[in-house]
Amino acid sequence: LGCFPTEGELHDIIREIEDEEPTGFIRFEKFLPMMTKVLMERRYRPISEDVLLRAFEVLDQNKKGFLEPEELTKYMSEEGEPFTQEEMDEMLSAAVDPGKNVILYKDFLEMMTLEEH
Repeated sequence: LGCFPTEGELHDIIREIEDEEPTGFIRFEKFLPMMTKVLMERRYRPISEDVLLRAFEVLDQNKKGFLEPEELTKYMSEEGEPFTQEEMDEMLSAAVDPGKNVILYKDFLEMMTLEEH
């Protein structure tokens, strides 16, 4: 749907539309209006490729054009909203160039960003 809320934002949405007594389930009658509102307001849009590139360039302090998988794992599991090991494994399986065993972040960005239509 083109929405990319954080886990915290998802919890906020669930709390907002959940019945008075939290059950872990959401009724479709409450979900549909909330998601319609989210989509109409274009909330939780993806970050642009330029912003992501600048973020990778900040992490690439030696300006090599790539990151070691261990470097990215450290940043993604210790900073901000930390990734789980499962999330890191999934991301690294797509991000790491198998021939060079590094993350060529410009190539990775092209693969993971969406084109706006």
